[in-house]
Amino acid sequence: MPSAPDARRRHLVLSTLCLALFMSMLDNVVVSNALPSISAALHAGMVDLQWVMEGYSLVYASLLLLGGALGDRLGRRRVFLVGLALFTGGSLVCALAGSLPVLVTGRVVQGVGAALLTPQSLAILRVTFAEPSERARAIGTWSGVSALGLALGPAIGGPLVTAFGWASPFWINLPIGVAALALGLRVLPRDAGHRGRIDVPGQVIGTAGVAGLVFALIEGPSRGWTAPAVLACAAVGVVCLALFVPVELRAERPMLDVRLFRDRIFAGAAFGGFIVSFGMFGVLSYLGLYMQSVLGWSAAGAGIASLPSTAVVMVASPLASRMAARWSPRLPLVLGLALCAAGVAVLSRAGADASYADFWWALPLIGTGMGMSFSPITIAVMGRVGPDRAGMAAAATNATRELGGVAGIALMGSLITARLAATLPGRLADAGVPGDVARRVAESATHGGTGSLAASAGMPSAVVRAVAVSFTGGLQLALIVAAVVLVGGAVAVSVLLRSGADVPSAHRVPRLAPSPPRR
Repeated sequence: MPSAPDARRRHLVLSTLCLALFMSMLDNVVVSNALPSISAALHAGMVDLQWVMEGYSLVYASLLLLGGALGDRLGRRRVFLVGLALFTGGSLVCALAGSLPVLVTGRVVQGVGAALLTPQSLAILRVTFAEPSERARAIGTWSGVSALGLALGPAIGGPLVTAFGWASPFWINLPIGVAALALGLRVLPRDAGHRGRIDVPGQVIGTAGVAGLVFALIEGPSRGWTAPAVLACAAVGVVCLALFVPVELRAERPMLDVRLFRDRIFAGAAFGGFIVSFGMFGVLSYLGLYMQSVLGWSAAGAGIASLPSTAVVMVASPLASRMAARWSPRLPLVLGLALCAAGVAVLSRAGADASYADFWWALPLIGTGMGMSFSPITIAVMGRVGPDRAGMAAAATNATRELGGVAGIALMGSLITARLAATLPGRLADAGVPGDVARRVAESATHGGTGSLAASAGMPSAVVRAVAVSFTGGLQLALIVAAVVLVGGAVAVSVLLRSGADVPSAHRVPRLAPSPPRR
């Protein structure tokens, strides 16, 4: 294990980690304000747009545990830099993409890079900042940057798309990635890792389980929930995830020691990450599409409209870190989930004719909730493990959080697509649109083509209105579901973290002992 560097070098390490993390978190949602432009330029419908977002998130979530294991085995610095290079290269592919398959391929490469670098980021931080109070401040900064990246995504992406086109959000990753690589090569501490075999069975089974379930969620509304491919993928997902636990329990060097989740505090914090991402990734992803395709705003206008949520993140995150370190993670985390739920519930009341005044005040609630949630989760998890298991714990936390985001985007997209498919033909018929035209519009709004969701703006006003109202109805339903999940998550987290005696602070909790190898 490398020794802790001096103060100046520690802060340069933190800057490097935050720079890379900001870029990877930004790309989770930066494309949200580019979706209408992508829809029009690449003839993409709702299902296609889901894959633009999920191509990144699905691979990221599936490979995070492998990323943590590779860092622990091969050295965290090495794996971090490889992941950063892959992410930067994937961004270049996205920026140059001239078709939907190439764009999705670039997003997949980005996801692989992010899966390699993210767990190393937190593990390197855990080793670099050995003193508990300094580590808490560093984690607060790290978590704040994570939340800020998510909140700033729409605000940065919108003006860029308006000024330079839909590919511009990907171009900004290139100078950030190159700068982070140059700094990382200079300041990141070297470590040899712990040589050993990679848990191939666990990785294969875990990846297949996640991929199967998410594919079923995305394709179910368009292909039909009883379609053979959808049923087969759902079955594969359920079976593989059920097998994952016993396989990991028997592994000599498991990719994920599932016994970590026997610890109530660890499990509660990881579950909190899943819930906040489930609610907020979907909201952030589809809110920009609503503002532009329904309310008729420009991408820049939609980005600027999100600034109230961005501003409060920068205040809420360090406050939550101090609260978690002084008392326990429970209060800020539960409060953050409750505020997110309140903001999403307010957004669910915005209709197809809403003005900014009708819902702007929900955005600071959401921003405060996100800022209050991320730091306590990280502090609680890192307080439960030693440095030798920091990579695994970081990967497990990020994987559950990213799985929440994948599930949230997929479920919200499925609800919107299903509502579009169910209500749009009737609305078009009521508006007097001929049957063959109505069928083409309904098909293109959900599956893409020359008359995609964004392209409906060039059609008669009756068609535009029908598409807008049907899409909004689906979004409102999805937001209500997200708010209910966030409330339920807040209650569950409150119960799991209920004993103040168990967690007086994130630095005094007992650490789990390393698990002995199984013979």
